[in-house]
Amino acid sequence: MASLPPTLDFAKTEEEICTKWSSESTFRTQDSLSVDRGDPEYTFYDGPPFATGLPHYGHILAGTIKDVVTRYAVMTNHRVVRRAGWDCHGLPVEYEIDQKLGITHRDQVLEMGVDKYNETCRGIVTRYTKEWERTVTRLGRWVDFENDYKTMDPTFMESVWWVFKELFNKDLVYQGYKVMPFSTACGTPLSNFEAGLNYKDVSDPAVVVSFPVVGMDGVSFVAWTTTPWTLPSNIALCVHPTMEYIQILDKKAEKRYILAKSRLGQLFPIMNNKKKWKPKMADELYVIEQTFVGSDLVGKKYEPMFDYFVSDEDAGEYFRILSDTYVTDDAGTGIVHQAPAFGEDDYRVCLAHGVIQKGKDLPCPVDSNGMFTEVVPEVKGLHVKKADDTLIGLIKEKGRMVHKDQLQHSYPFCWRSDTPLIYKAVPSWFVKVEEIRDKIVENNKKTYWVPNQVKEGRFHSWLTDARDWAVSRNRFWGTPIPIWCSESMDEVVCIGSVDELAELSGVRVTDLHKDVVDEITIPSKKNPGTVLRRVDEVFDCWFESGSMPYAQKHYPFENKESFENGFPADFIAEGLDQTRGWFYTLMVLSTALFDKPAFKNLIVNGLVLAGDGKKMSKRLKNYPDPNVVISKYGADALRMYLINSPVVRAESLKFQEPGVLGVVKEVFLPLYNAFRFFSQNLERLEANTGVKFVPSKENVTAATNPTDVWISAATQGLIKFVHEEMTAYRLYTVMPALVSFVTQLTNWYVRLNRDRLKGLEGGESESEAGLQVMYDVLLDVTILMAPFTPFITEYFYQHLRKLQPSYADAVNGGGSSNPVMPGKSDSVHFLTLPAYDEGRLNADAVEAMEALQVIVESGRYVREKRNISLRTPVKCVTVILRNPSANVIESLNGPLKGYILSELNAWDLVIVPKEEEHEWVTLSLIPNFNLLGRKLGKKMKDFKNHVTSMSHADAVACLENGGMDFEGLTISAKDELVSKLSFSREGDHWESTSTPEGDVVVAVDCTQDEAILSAGRARELINAIQQLRKAAGLDLSDAVEVFFEESAGINVVESAVSNNTNLFEAKFQGAIPVPKKFAPSWSVVLRSDSADIGGSKVEVSICRPAVAGRSGLSDEVGYYLSTLEPSNLDGSARFITVDGKDISLTQGEDFWVNTVTKLRATKAISWLEIMEEERS
Repeated sequence: MASLPPTLDFAKTEEEICTKWSSESTFRTQDSLSVDRGDPEYTFYDGPPFATGLPHYGHILAGTIKDVVTRYAVMTNHRVVRRAGWDCHGLPVEYEIDQKLGITHRDQVLEMGVDKYNETCRGIVTRYTKEWERTVTRLGRWVDFENDYKTMDPTFMESVWWVFKELFNKDLVYQGYKVMPFSTACGTPLSNFEAGLNYKDVSDPAVVVSFPVVGMDGVSFVAWTTTPWTLPSNIALCVHPTMEYIQILDKKAEKRYILAKSRLGQLFPIMNNKKKWKPKMADELYVIEQTFVGSDLVGKKYEPMFDYFVSDEDAGEYFRILSDTYVTDDAGTGIVHQAPAFGEDDYRVCLAHGVIQKGKDLPCPVDSNGMFTEVVPEVKGLHVKKADDTLIGLIKEKGRMVHKDQLQHSYPFCWRSDTPLIYKAVPSWFVKVEEIRDKIVENNKKTYWVPNQVKEGRFHSWLTDARDWAVSRNRFWGTPIPIWCSESMDEVVCIGSVDELAELSGVRVTDLHKDVVDEITIPSKKNPGTVLRRVDEVFDCWFESGSMPYAQKHYPFENKESFENGFPADFIAEGLDQTRGWFYTLMVLSTALFDKPAFKNLIVNGLVLAGDGKKMSKRLKNYPDPNVVISKYGADALRMYLINSPVVRAESLKFQEPGVLGVVKEVFLPLYNAFRFFSQNLERLEANTGVKFVPSKENVTAATNPTDVWISAATQGLIKFVHEEMTAYRLYTVMPALVSFVTQLTNWYVRLNRDRLKGLEGGESESEAGLQVMYDVLLDVTILMAPFTPFITEYFYQHLRKLQPSYADAVNGGGSSNPVMPGKSDSVHFLTLPAYDEGRLNADAVEAMEALQVIVESGRYVREKRNISLRTPVKCVTVILRNPSANVIESLNGPLKGYILSELNAWDLVIVPKEEEHEWVTLSLIPNFNLLGRKLGKKMKDFKNHVTSMSHADAVACLENGGMDFEGLTISAKDELVSKLSFSREGDHWESTSTPEGDVVVAVDCTQDEAILSAGRARELINAIQQLRKAAGLDLSDAVEVFFEESAGINVVESAVSNNTNLFEAKFQGAIPVPKKFAPSWSVVLRSDSADIGGSKVEVSICRPAVAGRSGLSDEVGYYLSTLEPSNLDGSARFITVDGKDISLTQGEDFWVNTVTKLRATKAISWLEIMEEERS
């Protein structure tokens, strides 16, 4: 393996990998390998985005989820076609063109020519596709942009025609009126889904107006509305059939009104002020003269507010009282004014009561741009929202204004033009969703959603209440509705293909847009000599996106077998907002066509919000540019941040840039450092042994070191878990498990085995055993994480693969051929994800390591409580475990003991036997109040007093018996009682803690004596030396000599070294620190700095290894010795000539391999001499 840099620029490395993937066509090679193997197809549908804007975090999130799942599918031996698609038609495009060209009215488009208008639209639909491709590719998402589909492609549009004709042939299509959210700025209706995208708080006029009752002199119905502009179109009033209504005399106004009794507060606002209103005040305001129920009022006539529609053909049915239960008494007067052209309920109620007729025109004085027509001359040419004041003035002139106010409320705005919507009846083509609603609901039950509550809740509710779908739009840039008809609509033909159109019209076209097909007529068969013309409307773009499973493949005209074999799709994913959008349209059309769901599995993601919890806004600039974030931290970090968050469970995420940085710091940096540590020690091992490292699965499975067994078992457990959870599409459980494992590998395995892997414990054989295990783990985890973090895993793999014997087979195209295997294969993404090894799943090893980690973390916490540095040893750590298994006790007292002592810098560890635990801890019980509250009721207080006063022995007995009886009730120890151990030994030298679960107590003997303090100072010096090595940029294998210099009369450091020489010798390959005065004059200082050791300032230096000479040698001899390389000395004498005189130098008498060896031999330092004697 090549040496790795000390730090890695993740973002720059990713860019280099992107370049490598591009130049080597890695994505296409991955797909060709799948095809070559004959992998089964895994069908994925990618919902088409609009390319009129740049991708945002919502797109990035959904794209990452799609990429993870499809990469996982490929790496589990499936072939996945990942084809980019673009939503090209519809309002987003038209609105931009209208803004660009200054178009405010439909007639302006007709004047310029639909062909020119559509050509202008065509010119911008792919404006940002290259930016999309650049961002998506940089994100690491693999998707085929070269073979993309566009909803404006003739082949796509032809399949949309086929879909519609299939529905038409099944009698699932009809034409009718529908009151819909209507954008006057864009001149088109919107879906309810679109209308819900942009609500704003606004202030509107709220008026109460009167409608004199015919035949009841001086009596008027009163109605309340926040849309005065709809009053010219009023043709009925509606009451609730069972609500109580009253006729009152308004004493102040001296007028008689009929309204709901419960809504008097609308006329007399003081009644709504609970503090000021007193019932006796009513006598001053009004008198109740008559009482009715709503049904009594039905049929009564009233005088219209305006006379614009009094001469209509059906006016005899107008201006009367109707009833319906939709009327409520939570606002208004309990009487609702009906303008069926502008209200969904108004239309429904008026139709049900025969006020209007299906198929006939409605009283509607407003055009498609929201302007009043000549029908209402006083406000002709005014936008409805600007006409309110004029109309209110007219109402006042008529003496019909009862009350005027302003209402603050939430109101829908057009999501594209940001202008207020109105509700308007428009002639539309409908799909009969209500007729197949039950089938849609049943098909939804066949699908699997993550999270399931969205399927069972929001989506199910939407389906069960689904209405007929208005699929037409009165626009220009879209797929034309393929219906040709006579002027009287008595002859209607639905076209399902280009061939059919050519056959019936004699004209073959290559473009299906409105400006082309509107010129084509079809000879009438019913009335020879006349022609059929196409209806004006185009499809709602949601109909197109719902048709994409078929249209992207040009089904059924091409790819028939391919489509049918892969339908329904195995997987789709989009945001929560698509429950009423794409998910819905997919389900409606697939049910109507095939009585099947369109997909099998679906992941729904939540919304990515700005850091302040508000919607991300380009105008407010309340979120960081995604491209900047990627360039700073890398795509892998952004991917992991997003999919390791609540947003993958369909919850909201407040995007925080520091969270992306956190992934780098907490996951990637530790993982890279562990990888580099492995690489360094591999190089050291090969250099020291002269043997090339070859990975061996046999050596790994034969490992006996407890941490090797544990990390191998944990790796296999992780592999098993990832496969189980990914099969269930639960990304929100997989990512935390991967992050947790990285912590286990870097914070525990590497740290516990640092010296062993360096060859400092157990020699090179133990080092190789650990490195074999670490290689195996790194390779498995690298491959396993590849679908999630494709860049860093590719980087690791390119280094790891070189150690495999099969690496040699990568030449001459072998790396891009089957069979794939680690080493030979050119990319980690060509490989198959590892399967777990049942034989290496070792629950005992995992359980024992979990106990070790709890003890170590608790022990560190105890040290912090006493403010004892980890460099200072403690005498003893005592551990009390509640009902530990025999395996845990054996492991903690056996192979894991040394690790615990090392981690806690303790001299002894005691695991208290069960029979002695009462000498150390007290077991206490408390009730589980959540479970016992209902069961015990008023007895809870007595029971609490009873259990909390139990002795240790009684509490133990209770747990061992499985519970207790209390006043005739059986209390379970398993879930109705909470137990906790607490330390009970006396003595100030003890410090303890217990786990939150109360099942482990760790106590530390904090006694401090000279031996303890000296060992602590030794560790402080070791840390200072390691910091100097790091600052000097030394590798693990680089040897140095260490010298220190204390102030005169102080020997704190020398004492610490003398008492702990074995520790230094083991840590620094024999380089025991010695006083600087013994350093050769020719020593080369690599790094030097001042350190605080035990409260004493000391100068510490690390020097290049140098030969040491005896005292009294001449400068010339000293110069000669300074040129010798210590590692080349072989014990032989050296001969030199100085001033013509031959001099013989003997190793061991005149010079030594280093200063420590010299000081031992010359007995210049007594404690080195003692150490030498002990070694002998």
